[in-house]
Amino acid sequence: MDQSDDPRELERKIEQATRMASRVTDQTTVERLRAWVEDLKRKLQQHREARRTKQATGARAHELWEQSGRTSGRALEFWASSRVRDQRGRSEIIGASVGRPRRVPECLDVSIQLP
Repeated sequence: MDQSDDPRELERKIEQATRMASRVTDQTTVERLRAWVEDLKRKLQQHREARRTKQATGARAHELWEQSGRTSGRALEFWASSRVRDQRGRSEIIGASVGRPRRVPECLDVSIQLP
């Protein structure tokens, strides 16, 4: 991981830039500092999102491994399968957010109408 992408470093930079913006009187500098803060916040959010995705993928891969009887030598297969499921789920969420119909997860055995 690049040091500039370290969450603690991003948080430190956000705090520092926010403090600087509150002390500067030049409006152009304040606007640039605020834009930088927003960019840092986006990077921090992306980092957190990636970490959550990786943890969820790992948990699903572990579940698949257990369901298969804890088969050895297939870790990459379970990880890849988990990633595919994760990407499918994300594309369905994105599709739903832009007005496409939502798909009911296969694990539900009832038919419901989603908004």
